[in-house]
Amino acid sequence: MTIQKDNPFPCDEETSTKAVAVHCKGITKAYGSGSEVVNALNGINLEVRTGELTMLVGPSGCGKTTLISIMAGILDQDEGDCVLFGKSFKSMSDLEKTRYRGAQVGFVFQSFNLIPTLTAAENVAVPLLIRKIDRKTAVEKAGETLKNVGLGDRLNALPAQLSGGQQQRVAIARALVHDPRLIVCDEPTSALDHETGFRIMELLQYAALCADRALVIVTHDPRIFDFADRIAKMDDGRIVEVFDSPEDMKE
Repeated sequence: MTIQKDNPFPCDEETSTKAVAVHCKGITKAYGSGSEVVNALNGINLEVRTGELTMLVGPSGCGKTTLISIMAGILDQDEGDCVLFGKSFKSMSDLEKTRYRGAQVGFVFQSFNLIPTLTAAENVAVPLLIRKIDRKTAVEKAGETLKNVGLGDRLNALPAQLSGGQQQRVAIARALVHDPRLIVCDEPTSALDHETGFRIMELLQYAALCADRALVIVTHDPRIFDFADRIAKMDDGRIVEVFDSPEDMKE
C-alpha cells in the first residue's frame, strides 16, 4: 500500500506487522426453505488481517454482501464460526453482539443510508449518540471527522443538498467516527464517476493503515482493484482464490 499524502485518519501506530482481525471458519448461509432454498455461502474460510485493505470480488449474487454482513455481526451464519478480534459472535447473546458490533464495527452501506432529515454532522453523530455520548460532544466529534473527509464546510447540509460523492464521504465519516477496528464497505464506488471514486478509495485506504484496524470492501469495480492489499475472489458462495496483491490477480 503506497500513501503519498498525510493520513487524515491518524492512529496510534502504523505497522507492517499483520494480525488476524477476522477469522471465518466453515461459514455457510442459506435463504428460503425446501425447493426454494438458495445457498448463499458454502463453507467459507477466510482470514482478514489488520493494517490491510482486503477486497471481496466476484459476480453479483456470489455471496459477497452476505459474507461481510456475517463478519460485521449483522447476519447470523447457519454453520461455522466468525471470530472478530478474538471474540466469536456465535457465543454472544443478541445484546452482547449488538454492543460489540457497535463498538468494533463501522459499516458503509451501498445506498449510503443517510437520514434525510438530519444534517451531515447529525448523521455522522448517530453512532456516538447510540452509545449514549452527549449530543454536544457527539456532534463536535462528527464535525471533526467530516473535516477529515473534506466536508468541513458542509456540516449543516442535508443529504439532498449533497452530491453522491459527498454523501458517500458522510457515510464514511459515520463509519469512522467511533473509531471502529473493523470497517466494512459494500460497493463504495458503484454509483460514482471515476475521479470521485478514486478520491473515496484514497480515503478508505488511509483508514486501513492502523495496526489494529482492518478494512473489507465488497466490489465488482475493477477500476479500484489496485487499492487492495489482498483480494479474495468469490464465486457461487465460495472463496475460489486469494491474491496477495492486485498484481498477482492480473497474472
